[in-house]
Amino acid sequence: MFSILIVEDDLKLAQLLQSYMEKYGYLAEAVQEFDRVMEVFQDIRPDLVLLDVNLPRYDGYYWCRQIRTVSTCPILFISARDGKMEQVMALENGADDYIAKPFDYEVVMAKIKSQLRRAYGSYALGKRERTVECAGLVLYPERLELTLSGKSVDLSHKESLLMETLMESSSKVVSRDWLLDKLWDSQQLVDDNTLNVNITRIRKKLSELGIEEALETVRGAGYKLRPFWREEP
Repeated sequence: MFSILIVEDDLKLAQLLQSYMEKYGYLAEAVQEFDRVMEVFQDIRPDLVLLDVNLPRYDGYYWCRQIRTVSTCPILFISARDGKMEQVMALENGADDYIAKPFDYEVVMAKIKSQLRRAYGSYALGKRERTVECAGLVLYPERLELTLSGKSVDLSHKESLLMETLMESSSKVVSRDWLLDKLWDSQQLVDDNTLNVNITRIRKKLSELGIEEALETVRGAGYKLRPFWREEP
């Protein structure tokens, strides 16, 4: 059963969309706190996102870009803005389609079905999932999963970005400043201890896969992933 995340600040419209989708057999959930869109997205991992442009604090274009850093799932904009430039901006920020309000619910459902077929149905055959590999350790950034020899652990978005950066620079020292730039938009808004917390979590996830002491702290420089483990034959 496909899951759909609705990011719409008109509560009545969000509820109507949710009811309509559930009638068609989809799992649908509407965001309630609009400063936690990415947290909800990572918790649900929806197959498709229905996203409004006008939202509290950050607009839909911003959230579309954020989602695109972790997922290639279909994103459909719904908006009262029906100008050509708004539609161009949506597509340039990573959207798959744009539906102007007021809309016909049947048209919305038809577009949802079309995007789901394209992403996961017969039209999607042959599509390859992106992976990052290092000495048998495989990271699946789109599903936030790390595997080794048949074992797997789930990662948060930040943990996945951190792991990807370390794996791509295997055996090389990666500076703290580089990691902060990679994981957060502004270092000034991030406490220095935040990176330490994420490094500790990564070490725990590696330990769950049977990898101990592979992530080395290089004093005064940064961190280095030492791939001394090997994939079992």
